Amino acid sequence: MVWRGEDLIRTFESWCPQELAAEWDRSRIGLQVGDPRTEVTGVMVTLDVTEEVVDEALACGANWIVAHHAPLFHSLKAVRTDEPTGRLMQKLIKHDLQVYVAHTNLDVVEGGVNDALAERLGLRDTRVFLPERYEPLYKLVVFVPQDYRDQVFKSISEEGAGWIGNYSHCSFHLDGTGTFLPRAGSNPFIGTTGEVERVPEVRIETIVAKKKVESVVQAMIEAHPYEEVAYDLYPLKQKGSAQGLGRVGSLAKKMTLPQLAEHCKQVFQLPAVRIVGKQDRIIQTVAVVGGSGSQFYPQAHGLGVDAYITGDIGFHDAQEAERLGLSLVDVGHHVEHWVVPKVIAKLTDLIGEGVIPFYSASAHTEPFRFV
Repeated sequence: MVWRGEDLIRTFESWCPQELAAEWDRSRIGLQVGDPRTEVTGVMVTLDVTEEVVDEALACGANWIVAHHAPLFHSLKAVRTDEPTGRLMQKLIKHDLQVYVAHTNLDVVEGGVNDALAERLGLRDTRVFLPERYEPLYKLVVFVPQDYRDQVFKSISEEGAGWIGNYSHCSFHLDGTGTFLPRAGSNPFIGTTGEVERVPEVRIETIVAKKKVESVVQAMIEAHPYEEVAYDLYPLKQKGSAQGLGRVGSLAKKMTLPQLAEHCKQVFQLPAVRIVGKQDRIIQTVAVVGGSGSQFYPQAHGLGVDAYITGDIGFHDAQEAERLGLSLVDVGHHVEHWVVPKVIAKLTDLIGEGVIPFYSASAHTEPFRFV
């Protein structure tokens, strides 16, 4: 199979759809530079798109770049090739490189930026810090000949149907009788053309998250013996899993604020961090938001967490958090780069090992230096 950009995008968005992005951010999400019909020879995954990253992609033969931070964050009024942004655009277009951006949708999605940071911190029992929506759920009902019950049930369950909390394979089975009359041109698995057929069947009911509906239905149809599969999908009112920014969880062991700072330096491989709060404060519960999350300290305080970890904490926000008794650790914006290996692993899992070469950008895009 020849993989084109539209195939890569469709596969990526089956995991990380654009609809998860914040409203203010949606104009930046998706393909920013290039042609979706271009064949994919290799994919460079990066936090930022700089000239160094572009040179790296060219050197390894990657003609697609998947980035977290959009190279075109603000609207362009001119493309001046004697200026940095214009020069970058010129290089991308000249060398037929395509740039796809996943920003706040990659922050929100399960397995994205904030899960990557929570995992490195070793947080336990994590949940969404700032729920913005809940994933829609559907009830799938399918009618199956009794002898094929297990085959169909196994296929849809393995594809992700039937999850309720920490329980999988949740379903309800009811025996009954199905009727149908094969018309001219049909090729019935059971029965005779022109005669009403009555077949012992099983009604299988299960629950499916919206992101899984398409793949579950496809698996169901492939496992079902009938030429025409009878099934229903009903939208449900109950809420699915929460979706939103940040994660909240508990550290594996209690720490003082200086110990937490050292822990952050170690797991994120940082030369230094900034902290706010009492040095002897004992910390167990933590909220974390990747990138610039200074404005969310009131929500962290409202949840009663012991410490809030994020980047780009402003002076006045730090003062107010200190007055509230909330400990802060500013790990910088660049720690989001820890999502890069997670994206590569997810795409490799979805596409298959060795189908497309993936590369992690090694160019250093952190602008700050500690002296």
